[in-house]
Amino acid sequence: MPVWTPAEIPWNLIAAPLAAAEDAVARLDERLSRSPIREGWIARTHFTDACDSLWLAGELVHVEDLVLHNERMDVRTPTHEITRAHAVLRARRRIVEADPGWAFSRDGLDVLRGRFVVRQRRGPDAANEDDDVLLEADERDDLDLADEFAALDAAVARSTDLLSVARPRDPIVYDPDWDEDEKLEEWRDAVRRTSDLPPVLAAAMALEAWDSIEPLQHSPWLGRLLGSALLRSRGKTRCHLPCVNTGLRALPREQRRARARDARLVAFIDAFSKAVVKGLEDHDRWILARRLLERKLVDRRSTSKLPALIDYVMSRPIVSAGMIAKELSVTPRAAQDLVVELGLREATGKRRYRAWGVL
Repeated sequence: MPVWTPAEIPWNLIAAPLAAAEDAVARLDERLSRSPIREGWIARTHFTDACDSLWLAGELVHVEDLVLHNERMDVRTPTHEITRAHAVLRARRRIVEADPGWAFSRDGLDVLRGRFVVRQRRGPDAANEDDDVLLEADERDDLDLADEFAALDAAVARSTDLLSVARPRDPIVYDPDWDEDEKLEEWRDAVRRTSDLPPVLAAAMALEAWDSIEPLQHSPWLGRLLGSALLRSRGKTRCHLPCVNTGLRALPREQRRARARDARLVAFIDAFSKAVVKGLEDHDRWILARRLLERKLVDRRSTSKLPALIDYVMSRPIVSAGMIAKELSVTPRAAQDLVVELGLREATGKRRYRAWGVL
């Protein structure tokens, strides 16, 4: 059963790892609340956690490829894996940009799983009675184009002939007997039953319930983001979205794929601790790198582009000359000169399509 009863919770197994995880998550969030590189840390970990999500599914996606794809600067035709990693990346950003409880609302779940609701007029006599029509967004571009969709709602509402019915799902792609709405509601009910439990335990139980119920046929990765979002909605994390994919990757496969339900629950709790350990290590390394870069600003002109370049390079795992030129409004040649002045590390080892970053 996906819903735990109080008597079923293995307190003797989870007490120690839960206390450690609760303390670790709070410590990282407090560190980020006072960090000068908080926004850069968040932006970078969106990319790494998205790649780790694909790794858990058995696919390898390089961070530099995902960064270039996000900037629409692919050096080759994007693979299916890159597209899926980009969907995870967009979902993480959408969750962070929204209100803490948005991801668990009906509208939030519709958007995150690739659906959106538009208002449609049924006829001239229905001026005050708009009906909701649920449409599919196969490419899930609504996560990137939320503002554009909002502007298009008025036009869509007038297209009564084209939008008279919701587009049916292709039975070749979707199992017609798999009722996602019903399964999602079952999962949401399981989450609601954890409201009196400690936040990290509630998030771990939500993750375990997601794996048991399997609400979505084609987006199993969404459950891990919702588990992290639960910590935001409970007020446990105010400055970041935990990277549970990164934490799970750090665990042995036998632990994260354990058959015993109790063992899986402990694994999810440990994943939050592992994610914090990696997050703190990255934070300390990146803040040291920033300080070293800032030393090169001594005696620079007030109009120098180097401070802006430092801010930009700290917000991405890698940057290319084209990305720098676009961000700083300079030529690609000038961008490469700035890179040389700053002494950034070349990350690709290539002579063409080069990119730079900090460790």
